[in-house]
Amino acid sequence: MNIEVIGIDHIYIAVSNMSISEAYYDKVMPILGFRKNQFVNESEPHLQYYNRHFGFVLRPAQGGPSFAGTLTPGLHHLCFRVEGIAELASVADQFRAAGIACPDPEHFPEYAPDYHAIFFNDPDGIRLELTNYREERRRRYAEW
Repeated sequence: MNIEVIGIDHIYIAVSNMSISEAYYDKVMPILGFRKNQFVNESEPHLQYYNRHFGFVLRPAQGGPSFAGTLTPGLHHLCFRVEGIAELASVADQFRAAGIACPDPEHFPEYAPDYHAIFFNDPDGIRLELTNYREERRRRYAEW
């Protein structure tokens, strides 16, 4: 039997302050089309933002930060994808309207000819990115 991973089921982020992170992600995630629920796991409160494809879960951190810079071992950044450049611009506008610091989408031809993205940080400094669905990714999916 050949096994193929068909998606990411969930992502867990350990946060230093649940209240601050919840307030931040309560602004960000609905703009990206996520819903929210809460649950307890290992006697700790968890917040899950979810869509049809995967869950993005916040849990309380145990201790201090696990990274000292963007190129140390560990998570470098997490990238979400939207359909196109117009959606990126709309998200950037909605983020700013919600008080989330966010630049306009930029073109990064050094990554791919049609690569556009915005970068932003959560309250713990976790680097987040939003990019468009590029031709290379579409082709890969269609021709797999």
